[in-house]
Amino acid sequence: MSFASLGLSDALVRAVAATGYTTPTPVQTQAIPAVLEGRDLMVAAQTGTGKTAGFSLPILELLFPNGQRPADYKRVPRKVRALVLTPTRELAAQVHDNIRSYATELQLHSACIFGGVGANPQMKAIAPGLDILVACPGRLLDLVGQRAVDLSAVEFFVLDEADRMLDMGFIHDVKKVIAKLPAKRQNLLFSATFSAEITELTNRLLHNPARIQVTPLNTTVERIEQRVYRVQAGHKRALVAHLITMGAWEQVLVFTRTKHGANRLAEYLDKNGLPAAAIHGNKSQSARTKALADFKANKIRVLVATDIAARGLDIDQLPHVVNFELPNVSEDYVHRIGRTGRAGRSGEAVSLVSPDEEKLLKAIERLTRQKFEEGSLEGFVPPAQAELNSDRPERPRGAAPANGRNQRRSNNAGGQPRGQGGRNDKPRSSNGGSNNKPRRPQQARPGIAEPEDAVARERRLQAMGNRAVPDAPKENRQRSQREKPALLGS
Repeated sequence: MSFASLGLSDALVRAVAATGYTTPTPVQTQAIPAVLEGRDLMVAAQTGTGKTAGFSLPILELLFPNGQRPADYKRVPRKVRALVLTPTRELAAQVHDNIRSYATELQLHSACIFGGVGANPQMKAIAPGLDILVACPGRLLDLVGQRAVDLSAVEFFVLDEADRMLDMGFIHDVKKVIAKLPAKRQNLLFSATFSAEITELTNRLLHNPARIQVTPLNTTVERIEQRVYRVQAGHKRALVAHLITMGAWEQVLVFTRTKHGANRLAEYLDKNGLPAAAIHGNKSQSARTKALADFKANKIRVLVATDIAARGLDIDQLPHVVNFELPNVSEDYVHRIGRTGRAGRSGEAVSLVSPDEEKLLKAIERLTRQKFEEGSLEGFVPPAQAELNSDRPERPRGAAPANGRNQRRSNNAGGQPRGQGGRNDKPRSSNGGSNNKPRRPQQARPGIAEPEDAVARERRLQAMGNRAVPDAPKENRQRSQREKPALLGS
């Protein structure tokens, strides 16, 4: 079957052929005719199945019948004819690039908007009116609120990767966008998995949709070779470097759970002679775009990414995906390994599993209904303990350091009495008091003093003169005794 047989114009067929594709994928074979018939669409398809062309090609055909814009068409300022909603910036940019590549022979007016960059250029692009707008929900709602874009004339609405919209907490924004669309429109919804909430959304959004399921729900692509390596968590970075080096892998996408973990792994690999870059939500949009461009151009060998940042990445012929840490949500494993094995090609997915991740592994195997092959650690030498100590993760926020002022505070918890070791604490005196002053001797209660005779007075003065200051040197005491008679005789 060819693209021409699906009802597409010669202009689109030639553009698709220029991208290197001549035979439609199963999802395209079913989706393109259904959209051309004007039906709503509900598609269960994993990433890499060609679903972007499955909705963009028929929409372009309907906007430009036989490759021509209708003679009575007039652009209306700020209004949009087709809206494609995506969960991430990278996916939005990728979808927009694909649409433009298919419309090389058409007079298409399109734009792509997302957060993280200035809004003014995006507003200027929308101002004359658009055929197609590709957008992320947050920035779209911002511009709608500023009246920079008008959604009242949307004829085609595409919700791409609806399951990820839900996972990322965008479902409420999606509902706000839908509320601003006209009642009469054609709706196309794509999702790799369908939870109860997504099913509820489809029931409200779609009208008598054509249902397409090109792969069994919640299963992985069979052509991807999947393998697990059981390894201690502290040895994972060294093992990643070992696998890439020994396997001569030239292009590897590695997934971590956290942004900090992505940064640390990229730095480690780079220091060990494997050019790498990290991509995650804390990176600026320009840094994320550069990292992805360098990876596609083979300027860097390893791209380390979090799940959200990697969503929608479309990298041709990506051969290797590594799960540095297993995802907490089993369905995310399907999305991760779907980065490889695209368009009928083979791929390899490797997972590093530490003892505390065994439960996550079992959950993934239940979901995919597969038992993964065990990878061999032959030839891998774990790092020395000194290296592990030098690579310990940074102290979590709020934790006390191992030394310094807070150490003295923490000693009280270990049983040291308060008042010892602290900077502001006073040492206890030997007589059991809580300060440095010696305890005063108990004195007799005051009463009526008897008259003092001359002999008693002289004895008292001599006693006062001979009494030395505590801890005074011996020679001072002797000098005091020699000088007292002179004082008394004066």
